[in-house]
Formats: sequence, C-alpha cells, structure tokens
Amino acid sequence: MSGIKILIVEDEAIVAKDMESMLRSMGYEVSGVASTGAAALRLAEEAHPDLVLMDIVLQGDMDGIEAAAKIWQSLGIPVIYITAYADKNTLGRAKVTEPFGYIIKPFNERDLQTVIEMAYYKSRMDLQLREREAWLRTILWSIGDGVIAADEQDRVTFMNPLAETLTGWDIDSARFKPLREIFRVRHSRTSVFEDLFQQDETVLLSRDGGELPVETTETPLDKGRVIVFRDISERVRADREIREGWARLRQALEGTIQAFAMTIEIRDPHTAGHQRRVAQLAEAIGREMGLNDEATQGLRVMGNIHDIGKIFVPVEILNKPGKISSLDYTIIQSHPQAGYDILKNIHFPWPVAKAVLQHHERLNGSGYPAGLCGEDIMLEARILSVADVVEAISANRPYRFNGELELAFREIMDNRGVLYDSRAVDACLRVFKEKNFRLD
Repeated sequence: MSGIKILIVEDEAIVAKDMESMLRSMGYEVSGVASTGAAALRLAEEAHPDLVLMDIVLQGDMDGIEAAAKIWQSLGIPVIYITAYADKNTLGRAKVTEPFGYIIKPFNERDLQTVIEMAYYKSRMDLQLREREAWLRTILWSIGDGVIAADEQDRVTFMNPLAETLTGWDIDSARFKPLREIFRVRHSRTSVFEDLFQQDETVLLSRDGGELPVETTETPLDKGRVIVFRDISERVRADREIREGWARLRQALEGTIQAFAMTIEIRDPHTAGHQRRVAQLAEAIGREMGLNDEATQGLRVMGNIHDIGKIFVPVEILNKPGKISSLDYTIIQSHPQAGYDILKNIHFPWPVAKAVLQHHERLNGSGYPAGLCGEDIMLEARILSVADVVEAISANRPYRFNGELELAFREIMDNRGVLYDSRAVDACLRVFKEKNFRLD
C-alpha cells in the first residue's frame, strides 16, 4: 500500500483537503492537488503519479473527462473518477476514456481505499499485459517469418511486415477480412526424380497473382489461430538443382552400364541384346511383384550387366557352335564370380555386384558358384534368374536354334519353387499373358 503516488484533481478546496488527509492516513503518497484540467495535465507530466483521482466537474474549459482522456493517452496514467453525478450521459462519456474505477461522493476511507487498491492492481496487470504485447509485437515484427493471426470467425486481426510483403496485403486493408482471402494457398505434389524428394508443396498465391513456395505452421488458439509461414524459394531451388544433378549422374551411370553391356556384345555377337532384354523383363517382373521404382530401376541396372564377367571367357568358347564341352561349361560358370570381382568396388545405389554373383544360384542349391539355397539367395538375384532363363530359352544361340517362348514358360513352371522363386515365376507369367509384355 505504501509508496503508491496519487494525484488529486478536485476543484472544491475543502473536499480536496479531506481527500489528501484520507490518503495520507492510509499510507499513500500525494503527488499534488489540482483544481483545473490544465493544472492536472501539468502536474501529471511533472510528478508522473501511479494513479489520478479525478473529479468529473472542474473549473475552466476542460472538464475531468477530457483531462482524464489526455492524461491516459499521453502518459498512460490510470484514472479513477470522483463525482456526485452518476447520470447515464456522464457515465457514457466517462466510459469512453477507459477509467480504472469510479467512486461516488460522499465516500469514506474504506470505499476510497478499496477503489484505489483495485484500480492500482488492475493498472499493474494492464501494464504487464501491454509490455508483453509490445515485446511479442517486436518479436513478431522482427522475425524472418510471416505471421498472420485470425479471430474465432477466422478474420484477420494481425499481420507482421513480412506477411504483408509476401501476401501483398497491408494490415489496414486486410483487417477483419476472411483469412482464406488474404492467405491463399494451394497444395500440390511435386514432380520429382525419386522418393527422397517427394513432398507436398504449399504455394502462396499473393494479391498480385504471384506464386511463392512456402512452409507453414498453424497454431490453434482459444479464440482463433496463428499462421506462421516462410519463403522457401531458395530451398526449393536447391532441391531442384540436387534432383537435376542426381538425374545427370543417373544418366551418366546408365551410359557407363550400356558401355559395359556393349563390350560383352562385341565379344559375343550371338547374344546381342540378351542383357538388355533380361533387364527389361526383370524390371517388369519386379514391378509386377510390387517393388517400388527405386528397386525396379536397380533390377534394370543389374540385368544390363549381369553377364559382364563373360569378358574373361575366351571368345572361341562364347562363339562355339553346337554342344559345348564340360571344360568349356566350367569356364563359362566362372563368369558370375568374375562379374562380382569387376563390380564389387563400384558403389552403386543397389547391391549390383551381389546380384550378379548370385544370378545363377537355384533354390534347391543346384546352382553356382556357391550352391546357395532358398532365402539365402537375394530377391534381386532370384528375379534375374527367372528373366535370364526365359530370355535365354526363347532366343537363338550358336549352339541352339529356333527358341520358343512356350518352352521357356514350361521350364519355369515345371521348376517353380524348386529352381526358381514362385513369386517371380508367377509375376513373369502374368506380365506376358496379362500385361502383353514382349521381348524385343
């Protein structure tokens, strides 16, 4: 209670003296006594009291209501009205000035103390609230994000400068307009090269028709919501450059793989196109089995170079017509290991070297080079083996002519679940018979 400074504004000297005596007896400090509105303004500026006790009816041209309004607007000092008049018109005028209390003459010390304490507490809380609002406003105005607040009817109540810049609306024009009219966005799926970059993109449509990619965060409030958003143009541009760079790397990789494949075909012209057709079929089988784009792309790469190890097989063996000898066959069987040795130190996005090593393994362990069984053979290799067998049987070789696709189908159906993966066999048959796949 002590330490609260109060300015008395009362044009009746006796009443003013009684009020001063009451205040001092209750432990308050009296900053001064004024009898006119002009004097009240001057004393308020000089002493800057905590509260003003203001009589509504004063001498001079300025009454208490006008003086109170000026003190509050210019100095922010709370006012308590003292009056013998409680008519509706007077109260209506006084209410506009946002007073912190009223007391009707005559009053006693208890009434006066109660009004003062309530007004002082209210003024402290109001000051803290205004300081906090000013602090928050400063932060919101200075942060690098756009901020828009809306009320419970979803009408705009606040925009910081960056939000004004990004939307093309100023707060004076936007205030109380529907939020959807000011903050217009559309969501679209970006068209990207691979899953890593796929995301929903939010595009802000500005007042002048411009489009800007933004990142948004919405926070619900008891009475409304706040939207925080930022311009991510630079990030989107960087992502696009990464995607384009990755696409160029993929193209270079595929070009290198094709060069590998052509090297084999030059040495073994009778199998020209074999790796390419195996790659196409393996990719189709993988897609039919539900593998994603990344995995099926890996199958295509594996198929295109699955026979790269044949570069170490003598040309005369590769091009020998008729039935080959057991020795020649043993040499040919070395090509998966040779291919693995060539590829093992190349860091593909997929396990290419391992698939090349295992593509002649069979479920029952009768394959080569390691005699692996069942699930020990990686899925990609199991798919490659089906594609490899179908293409090999259905195509001509120097030691076998007039290959037939039906013979290839019979081979994989008869050995489904024995030599070849059941799911891969079923998918292979479906892509030919239901999806009209053709080896070209």
